[in-house]
Amino acid sequence: MELGTGFSFVERQKRIILDGKDFYLDLLFYHRKLKRLIAIELKLGEFKPSHKGQMELYLKWLDKYDKQEGENSPIGLILCAGKSNEQIELLEMHKDGIMVAEYWTELPSKKELEQKLHSLLIEAKARLEIRKELEA
Repeated sequence: MELGTGFSFVERQKRIILDGKDFYLDLLFYHRKLKRLIAIELKLGEFKPSHKGQMELYLKWLDKYDKQEGENSPIGLILCAGKSNEQIELLEMHKDGIMVAEYWTELPSKKELEQKLHSLLIEAKARLEIRKELEA
């Protein structure tokens, strides 16, 4: 329910075996409307570029071995305690079906939350302007 409608829980600590080595995907869901698996990796610290490679490996494995007929390719979500928007933008994670989001271990004060939302809005507007200039 907290993820939204259409999500179904598939597995926790999904075991993936590659070249005789075990890897474990934190959470695996299925989205009914999107008709695809949703892989979720939980990270305790800040986002690192190596997280992208790990998620790409999991998504390619799921696409090859776990995807059912009629389903779309899986997508991934990396949840981190912090992230660098510049790193994520340069890595072009969205092109690989990978998104990164921050989580909070405790709710910030109302003032801090308002400041964070305001700065994110300004950042998003600036990115849109840059894209418009590049497309022109």
